[in-house]
Amino acid sequence: MKNRRYVTVACVTAGSILTGGAFIAPAHAATPKVPTIVAKGGFVMNNGTGTALYTKAADTRLSTGSTAKIMTAQVVLSQKNLNLDRKVTIQKAYSDYIVSKNASSARLIVGDKVTVRQLLYGLMLPSGCDAAYALADTYGSGSTRSARVKSFISKMNDSAKRLGLKNTHFDSFDGIGNGANYSTPRDLTKLASNAMKNSTFRTIVKTKSTTQKVTMKSGGYRNMSWTNTNKLLSSYSGAIGVKTGSGPVAKYCLVFAATRGGKTVIGTVLASSSEANRTADATKLLDYGFKK
Repeated sequence: MKNRRYVTVACVTAGSILTGGAFIAPAHAATPKVPTIVAKGGFVMNNGTGTALYTKAADTRLSTGSTAKIMTAQVVLSQKNLNLDRKVTIQKAYSDYIVSKNASSARLIVGDKVTVRQLLYGLMLPSGCDAAYALADTYGSGSTRSARVKSFISKMNDSAKRLGLKNTHFDSFDGIGNGANYSTPRDLTKLASNAMKNSTFRTIVKTKSTTQKVTMKSGGYRNMSWTNTNKLLSSYSGAIGVKTGSGPVAKYCLVFAATRGGKTVIGTVLASSSEANRTADATKLLDYGFKK
């Protein structure tokens, strides 16, 4: 009978020391390092579970800037029997408002007939305050323009209450307010998460640029071209939205979202110090969110 050779196999658990001092590293990935951001406030959550992944002054009230336009869109899109192809005639008041406030504009032209869907693109991509005014005037209630605008802003605040956004208040339809447009990173993230349930909203906010044909006063057509102010759509793989904001008080803000491997991470940075820094802040937080 031939001699049999027996080989002893040692089972080594991750993290144990082998003979001779060799070390096997743990199989699981190291906990990601919590990022440092420039923005005064930040919040990130797993959009599928609602689990918070990162917080920095997440419940501190800060100026919203044009991130308020997420709620403007939400109020419009929640209207009963909404007709997105309804045409709205652009009024001189909308143009005058842009000039008086030196506000961001969709460059809407007085007398043109623009659909509600097109106004939503003009609202969310170039952050048109003229488009915001047109929507507030159209979907507010009242016999005068000021009454309709006031009514629309009330609808924005009513919606915030229904969503449980306890640290949010709007005093304008576009984020250019009188000191009482405020929210928090957590509240704005929750708002955006809710808005992203609407397919029209999702389609619009992930659009990098669009050209829309609108009807002129003469009956002819003109093309309006709008580019999204959200640079993450081009710089971050999987980015799907949502909205920029800026202003003297608000500084630089961004509500952002991205999907990778079936996981959606959504969040907000408020009061960053520059356009470049808000993009860098959001990028860090998204990277961190996907590792968590």
